[in-house]
Amino acid sequence: MNTTGFLFTETLTDVKWQAIVSNDAAYDGHFFYAVKTTGIFCRPSCKSRPPHRENIGLFQTAEQALSAEFRPCKRCRPTGQRLPDEEWIALVTEYIDRNYREHLTLDILAAASHGSPYHLHRIFKRVTGMTTVAYIQQTRITQAKKQLSATAKTVSEIAHDAGFFNIPYFITLFKKTTGLTPAEYRRADDPNYKGDQQ
Repeated sequence: MNTTGFLFTETLTDVKWQAIVSNDAAYDGHFFYAVKTTGIFCRPSCKSRPPHRENIGLFQTAEQALSAEFRPCKRCRPTGQRLPDEEWIALVTEYIDRNYREHLTLDILAAASHGSPYHLHRIFKRVTGMTTVAYIQQTRITQAKKQLSATAKTVSEIAHDAGFFNIPYFITLFKKTTGLTPAEYRRADDPNYKGDQQ
């Protein structure tokens, strides 16, 4: 989601930041904090891992956060209503699509999306038909295929760009997924290609 240019209605003071970090329920109803990197907003008392200070903005009401296209946290339910599973998983897949180059684990995704790893694993599989690991791998392989077709980068460079830091694992997974090694895929895509370096 695009959160640039939103007019946050509250100023993040040291007192409010401390309320967020310490999950202070006394501030619930006084303001809501939104996390720019995930598109989620929370109550100050939310038990989720606190975001980096520079990644949050404040709203006076939940309605303002919703108007700015932030979605309510599944854990603290700032609107009093439960976020539908499909919307929650859409947030997670958007996060993976933006951050596939980074080190991603179920724990990291659960923290970013304000849920528990167990619950995320179960709901993600039910909604998408695959695990978070499978979705991450699929996203990375798709990105690698695009680069193999469109660039002259080496297989190693493409692997790193796609979020793989173990080149033999990347080649093995790529072949398992596509039936071809990255070099074979590139040759099949471009018969005039003269060779490739791992």
